[in-house]
Order: sequence, then structure tokens, then C-alpha cells
Amino acid sequence: MDRDIFDPGETASAKAQTSGKFDGWFDNVDNFDGVVDETGADEVRIDVGSEANGGGFGFGPAAVAVSPGTTVVWEWTGNGGGHNVEAEGGSFESDLVSESGHEFSHTFESSGTTRYFCLPHKQMGMKGAVVVK
Repeated sequence: MDRDIFDPGETASAKAQTSGKFDGWFDNVDNFDGVVDETGADEVRIDVGSEANGGGFGFGPAAVAVSPGTTVVWEWTGNGGGHNVEAEGGSFESDLVSESGHEFSHTFESSGTTRYFCLPHKQMGMKGAVVVK
């Protein structure tokens, strides 16, 4: 699937500026390379346990933009051990799972940014964001 990044070909300094829009949320996330534009899609899939932060400790992609009413489905790769998906502020939380193929979904109805993380690996940089616009 082709995905557009908001800032294609951005420089390291532009990447830092994009990251700054998230108040430092992605400062220690080594697979953040901008916000993937998935606006207009009814469903968006994100890998849980993608290669990042020294192993299977990332969300892929780390940040996506979606339209109101989009369902985001997180699918476990089976890499990196047990993971969960938990929104900052508690609007959603999955079970802690390590099996490949497990899925968790949440439909985003309102505009705004939701930052989320894997609780056991948050300090390692396993964090993501969904921007609803």
C-alpha cells in the first residue's frame, strides 16, 4: 500500500519540527519519520511490534492522520514479546498480548490528536499517535 508522508523528503531539521508538533512525544522513537496521511480511508492498520528501538518495539507507522469515523486496527506481529496499545488519558486500552495476528481496534470520531503507547515498552520509545483531521 502506498502511503503519503506529510513532509516527503524532509530533512533532519524538518523531521525535528514535525516531531515538535507532538510536544516531544517522539523524541526517543527511532522509527518516527513523519505523519502518514491516511485521511479518507475507512480503516487503517498499524503493526504492533514493528522493527524499532532495538527490536520489535515499535508501531508501524508511528503516526497516522485519519478522517473522523476512521477505524484504526492494530495488529500484532509477534515480535518483541508482549505488547498492549494504551491511549494517553485512558480513552482505549488493549490487553497485553504476544501472539502474532491478534487485533485491537478503535474508531476515532472527533478531531484532535491521540497519543498512545505500549506500557511495558513505553520508556524504550514504543509510542504512536493518531491525528484526526
